[in-house]
Amino acid sequence: MTLATLAHLDVQGKKVLLRLDLNVPMAEKVITDDGRIRAALPTVRALLERGAAVIVLAHLGRPDGEVNLEYSLAPVAARLGELLGSPVQMATEVVGAEVSASAEALQVGQVLMLENVRFDAREASKDAAARRELAELWAELGDVYVGDGFGVVHRKQASVTDLPALLPHAAGLLIEAESSVFQRVLTDPSRPYTVVLGGAKVSDKLGVISHLLPRVNTLIIGGGMCYTFLAAQGNGVGNSLCEADQIDTVAGLIAQAQELDVTLLLPRDIVVADSFSADAASKVVSSNEIPDGWMGLDIGPNTRAEFAAAIAGSATVVWNGPMGVFEMSPFAAGTRAVAEAMIANAGLTVVGGGDSAAAVRLLGLDESGFSHISTGGGASLEYLEGKELPGLKALEA
Repeated sequence: MTLATLAHLDVQGKKVLLRLDLNVPMAEKVITDDGRIRAALPTVRALLERGAAVIVLAHLGRPDGEVNLEYSLAPVAARLGELLGSPVQMATEVVGAEVSASAEALQVGQVLMLENVRFDAREASKDAAARRELAELWAELGDVYVGDGFGVVHRKQASVTDLPALLPHAAGLLIEAESSVFQRVLTDPSRPYTVVLGGAKVSDKLGVISHLLPRVNTLIIGGGMCYTFLAAQGNGVGNSLCEADQIDTVAGLIAQAQELDVTLLLPRDIVVADSFSADAASKVVSSNEIPDGWMGLDIGPNTRAEFAAAIAGSATVVWNGPMGVFEMSPFAAGTRAVAEAMIANAGLTVVGGGDSAAAVRLLGLDESGFSHISTGGGASLEYLEGKELPGLKALEA
């Protein structure tokens, strides 16, 4: 796959329809993490510097095709303007007379953001004709299209897959960087190559594990998904999260890792608690001695040391999914240990978006210490599964 790139797209004096992923977390209409807005800045600035007017298309949350001002992009437009150092105009509609007039009046060097594209049910419609209809309305607003919302490239949506088919198009700088990194870790990683997987459910990661097992040297498993692995080895896991219907599948993966001579690291010790609460009673136990009535909420100190040592000895490390309930400080040490080991590693270190990226910021870690922090949780997972991503396919040269 060869992406059309920004370097080869003529934008001088043109109106650029720019799809971004600005789906930032909010509380009481206040942005709590502007990481995705910051990630969009290089492409926005590059377009403005090259003499374009920019019309931003983006979404926030899941308004399910209805206008719901709880999901308005107005705070996002304001924050983007602050970061750019110049105001971003905000349309109050997705399409319509006001949008057309605002786009018509837009001058070179100015930025206009349309309202949440998911306010229009056609954006995410299963009906290709409905998506195309919406895309055609947007195409009338501008001259060229740039896709830079990596977090949505695994979706067939009007602003992601249908619109680029109607206009000269290119990938933005963020998508170009994301694609380059993930292509490298899938096809040409420096070795030793270690993948660290966590998160709640092993069922969410089965595709990734199956695709990566033949490619990695070491696979590290933590988080809620590790208890299904421990159960597959015959261990009791108390009240820990465990997907009983996946135990046989996981036993097969453990056997496959042995056949492929892949080092599979599972927790040796666990921080268990008597309830799912930050102030619960907790203690460290061996991973094969989790008491009845207790639940594992983080990896233990011996495991943290072993995982960190494996990361330190690797030339390429990809991490997707926290090691424990990092949002509760008593159970954040495992996730912190993995992140800090990656920061100390001079090789290629990739954080696969989603909760892992959120953990890096929540724990106050230095984002610049990683080679790459992905902006797309679901998209990065599907990339690592080897799936074709329709939003990238649409941006091919």
